[in-house]
Amino acid sequence: MSAVSLRKILNKKELPSLLQEVVYQLNIAIDVELVDGTKLISIGEQTAENRYPIEVSGEIIGWVVGREQATLLATLLSFLAKQEAEKKELAKELLERYQEIDLFEDISTQLTTSLDTRQIAQLVLQELSQLIESSAGMILLLNSDATTFEIIAEFGMFFNDSQPEPGKGIIGNIVQSNRAELINDVQADPRLEEQKNVSAMICVPLRAKERVLGAIAIGADKTDSYKAEHLKLVSIFASQSAIAIDKAVLYEQSTQAAIQAKAQTQRLQQALHELQLAQTQLIQSEKMSSLGQLIAGVAHEINNPVNFICGNLRYVAEYAQDLLHLLEKYQKFLPVASPELESELDNVDLEFITQDLPKLLNSMKLGTSRIVEIVQSLKNFSRHDEAEMKAVNIHDGIDGTLMILHHRLKADVHRPAIEIVKDYAKLPLIECYPGQLNQVFMNVLANAIDALEEGMGNEEISPPTAQITIRTAVLDHHSVVIRIADNGPGMKEEIIHRIYDPFFTTKDVGKGTGLGMAISYQIVVDKHGGILKCRSQSGEGTEFWIQIPVNCAMVDAAEEQNYTSASPITTESSPTPDADGFIASTVSILKPTDLLICHTQLIQRLSQHSPEVEAASPDQIYQMFRRNPISLKLYATLLSWFSCPNPTHIDH
Repeated sequence: MSAVSLRKILNKKELPSLLQEVVYQLNIAIDVELVDGTKLISIGEQTAENRYPIEVSGEIIGWVVGREQATLLATLLSFLAKQEAEKKELAKELLERYQEIDLFEDISTQLTTSLDTRQIAQLVLQELSQLIESSAGMILLLNSDATTFEIIAEFGMFFNDSQPEPGKGIIGNIVQSNRAELINDVQADPRLEEQKNVSAMICVPLRAKERVLGAIAIGADKTDSYKAEHLKLVSIFASQSAIAIDKAVLYEQSTQAAIQAKAQTQRLQQALHELQLAQTQLIQSEKMSSLGQLIAGVAHEINNPVNFICGNLRYVAEYAQDLLHLLEKYQKFLPVASPELESELDNVDLEFITQDLPKLLNSMKLGTSRIVEIVQSLKNFSRHDEAEMKAVNIHDGIDGTLMILHHRLKADVHRPAIEIVKDYAKLPLIECYPGQLNQVFMNVLANAIDALEEGMGNEEISPPTAQITIRTAVLDHHSVVIRIADNGPGMKEEIIHRIYDPFFTTKDVGKGTGLGMAISYQIVVDKHGGILKCRSQSGEGTEFWIQIPVNCAMVDAAEEQNYTSASPITTESSPTPDADGFIASTVSILKPTDLLICHTQLIQRLSQHSPEVEAASPDQIYQMFRRNPISLKLYATLLSWFSCPNPTHIDH
């Protein structure tokens, strides 16, 4: 049956009247009939028996009966029928395109929700089997070197025993050529190598980013089962599947890389832990040496011009007072000035200068006094030239540190000022390393300021007045205690146990190194034989207890006699708070000999994972350490520590 209806064409508006006008002009009679002889139109009295066909694409859909001139009407109706057929074909094509777009969006939505290659492949085959009649289907992926296929999803039976290989058979050749194909007689295809259970098939390569990932194939039991629209449909599925599978493969690769990186991290974690404490000492030494020299140099350079200004300000004040007094005498003896002088006096505002100049000189004197205090504080804080213990006033070190931190204590647009409350007792002079103790005060006070600033930014824990309290006292005539407390947000107990660990910090990235309290522990406990402990609760502030012996030299000598290196690492379990709630500091501290033992063990561990380490030449080992400059510098420092005539032998 024709897709075009002659009856519908003749029922169109104005066509019957047009036919009548043509018949009248030709002066003939006509009949228009269907193929089966059904008469649709009759104009005039018919006397002829000639029949002229009405055709569409070679198919007769009706007849025009009449004399010879009736052939013109048959041609006209054939043309109209052809136009109608083209309209229907165009409408059909538009409908197919719309269905393809709708299918395209539906497939894309479903596939992008998954990152599993097998799940994606199974979903694609499931959808294809519902849209296209097929007895078997599969999706294959090429391996990384494109030598084998992996079937990640299938239904039915494509092959009996074997499976396709790249470059071989129908599927292998299609993937290699990177061109989709429709084969309606598989058994007659010359590329057939393996036995197939299908008679017709469609195979489309999976392409993503100019790369062939694999192929999608479906098959049917009967020959001539597929048409061009089926190939187009499978190509739509292939394009979407390739994008989704490529994304899933990349995700799987990144996941696998993350797992391998995690395993590598775990293998290096122990070695890193052993390096951290030694790196802490190295960083502290270099940092404080450079910082001390810088501060002392700046203080020295500032001191000379400041002394010059301070020494001359007194004379400037006296000279200014004499000049003002002389000017007053001139005004007394010469009360009437010339017009020119009167105008000049009005321009310079002599009365204001007379009142403001003494005030200006006084403010300059106060400013220079402030600079002198800051310079003295910098010199006290650095003490870069004091390698030996000295008897010092601890209060001077605390005040000097507060002077340096003064800019952080002042109010600004973001927060009010931080109040400092001092409760100093009368302390004896302390034999200690003053520069290093100043560093401890700096670390503790800076952390207190950070905590208070954090609390001011949180309305729930913000104290009414930000305050740091510093108390000193003599304990048992043998030690002095410095207690530094703030009323900030405080810390949890599990945090207190970790604050002395090297590189542990509660600050945001870029705002802390995690070395401050670890270094403070070494200075107070190791260098001075003192005690460092802390108590804190969330919302109730934090307090540090720093206890220093009055004569640290005697304590240090006693420790040297009692020290043995039986155990390389000494670590206490988490201590319990004392009666006052303070938790004593504990940290794994390595002595120089212990560092050498630990690094020997590190080399042994590295050689287990990388056997070439033991056989490597010194130059090769040096190149390995060049990739980690800190470790290289650390080893250089260790060698300088242990360069002695009778080095201790360590068995491997």
